[in-house]
Amino acid sequence: MKLIVGLGNPGEQYQKTRHNAGFLVIDKIAKNENFSPWKMRKKFNAEISEGTIMTEKVILAKPQTYMNNSGSAVRALSDYYKIGVKDIIVIHDDLDLPLAKIRISQNSSSGGHNGVQSVIDHLSSQEFPRFRLGIAGDHKDATPAEEYVLKNFSADEFSQMESSISLIIEAIEFSVSMGVIEAMNEFN
Repeated sequence: MKLIVGLGNPGEQYQKTRHNAGFLVIDKIAKNENFSPWKMRKKFNAEISEGTIMTEKVILAKPQTYMNNSGSAVRALSDYYKIGVKDIIVIHDDLDLPLAKIRISQNSSSGGHNGVQSVIDHLSSQEFPRFRLGIAGDHKDATPAEEYVLKNFSADEFSQMESSISLIIEAIEFSVSMGVIEAMNEFN
């Protein structure tokens, strides 16, 4: 069994912000793979959806804790479903990557991403695979990072992101069937 977590912030005002790239990907996986409807599970403080990818049972999760405390939901899900750290895939935005650029990593630091750091802290490990989606647009200016990540994508940027979301889903499917290291070699 795999747990795939998209990081983001709950609430309509954040739906299409840069910081919600993880939610955008996870919503597309649920739709493309015909997962169960999203259901809020208070004991995890997360919305979850269940299904299969390449015959592997998968739990999709969107923590409803706000970004900086995402780890508490990931830990609750991991404990309840008895899913090991290496079977947890975290999808998140990355301000250090150009817009729509994808990077796959495992056993790496948070890189200053508070949501990822929360997951590391709550799991007491950084060995989980991460699928990072670049959100730095061409016009990134002197806006402080904490404000920039909460800006909406322009229509053109969102179009670019949708293309990358399709590619990242392909990489996740490949990772579930072949392994993370193989996905890193194929898609990085």
